[in-house]
Amino acid sequence: MNAQLRMPLIQALIKHIKGNPISFHVPGHKYGRLMSEEFPFFKKALQLDATELSGLDDLHAPEGAILEAESLLAELYQAGKSYFLVNGSTVGNLAMTMAACSENDIVLVQRNCHKSILNALQLSKVNPVFLEPDYDPVWKTASGVSRNSVRKAIQLYPKAKAVIVTYPNYYGMVFDLSGIIEEAHEHQIPVLVDEAHGAHFIIGGPFPKSAVTMGADIVVQSAHKTLPAMTMGSFLHWNSSLVPNEKLEHYLKIFQSSSPSYLIMASLDIARHYAAGYRKQDLDYLLERIKSFKNQLMNIPAIKVLEYPEVQEGDFLKITIQSRCSLNGFELQKELEASTIYTELADPNNILLVLPLLKNGQAYPLEEAAMIIKKVTTGYPIKERDEEYRNSEEEISRLAIDYHQLLRLKKEYIGIEQSVGRICAEQVIPYPPGVPLLLQGEQITDRKLLQLKKLLHTGARFQGGALLKERQIQVFKV
Repeated sequence: MNAQLRMPLIQALIKHIKGNPISFHVPGHKYGRLMSEEFPFFKKALQLDATELSGLDDLHAPEGAILEAESLLAELYQAGKSYFLVNGSTVGNLAMTMAACSENDIVLVQRNCHKSILNALQLSKVNPVFLEPDYDPVWKTASGVSRNSVRKAIQLYPKAKAVIVTYPNYYGMVFDLSGIIEEAHEHQIPVLVDEAHGAHFIIGGPFPKSAVTMGADIVVQSAHKTLPAMTMGSFLHWNSSLVPNEKLEHYLKIFQSSSPSYLIMASLDIARHYAAGYRKQDLDYLLERIKSFKNQLMNIPAIKVLEYPEVQEGDFLKITIQSRCSLNGFELQKELEASTIYTELADPNNILLVLPLLKNGQAYPLEEAAMIIKKVTTGYPIKERDEEYRNSEEEISRLAIDYHQLLRLKKEYIGIEQSVGRICAEQVIPYPPGVPLLLQGEQITDRKLLQLKKLLHTGARFQGGALLKERQIQVFKV
């Protein structure tokens, strides 16, 4: 029997619950017995929400079912070791950064990274060097960082201790990660990859290659984004001679919950099993369904379906739709939500659809969704979108104030119109995608202010920037 067809943790939990256990342990719902009959689905799910009991193993010292499940995960992804994460990719990003870097180290970081990477840098008290990503004028969004940028940064900072990149970006766009890994490894610098949106790449072409198979040192993946895992369920893969595994495990034990969710871990066991069982007929079926769906969308005048550049094909589970009508991306998203279509994100120009990783014969209402999108957008006049304003930014940049100084400086709120040239004292993060527009300790430029004003005008949601709606921003006192 193919070992990948096993689900060791699921099987252990089912065996446990079939024994009709009487709980005198946590959690307090007692296998769902205290849950009201008003919530029958929740009550049933809680039967698998156990704790570290005999036969159910321990995430922080696995030697049974969890160890077997993680070993199967490592085998599938061809990693030296793989780990279940129950605190999302955030905990993986924190652990891998802390494991690879020490206080005051120089770290090369892709500028359009997720906020959890920036939090990891601040916790580590390193000195980040930010690499400006390429910009795609058709998509009107940042894509990935180039090998040339990494080469220049290493020449400027040869003592850098890590390169941290995001692959793919939120929109499924990829870049020459293999070249970046080769460039960094020539200088004995580890490459850490936030591959939150690429857990399914292991299935193979025509999906892009996974960072794991390209030789990245540590890769973090959100299994819950494109595989059938519960929210907060993620994977971490280690394959490095440059970052000690013992150090990585040390930080995983610090940052992971001491009461890990067995429901999340069980769903990770299922997600690995689902990916391992994906066959050619599944892929053929999926591609045909996506092709049909995209053809329907392409026949809707008010929208444009964006295509990945031929030189770097992207993730076809992502479809980015650009508004060609009077609605901006946020307004289009709101109109679709009123008609039961809920998209992953919107920006001033686009909305992003994340498609399901269907297997052969599985139903999903793609055709119905296309009809709703057509109905919602009918009647809006076609309108040329404004060109995105971009002045030149430094390809390689540093914070104006380092993390040590940030803790000692006083802050104040000022009007955003007066903020150019000042040092931002808060993170301003359009969410989703969770990529900060302004970093704490970064100088506010004309371009950043213009982008902020456009996001405010078009209806973006933010994490951070508590007084942005009052046109106020927090800066450090001079």
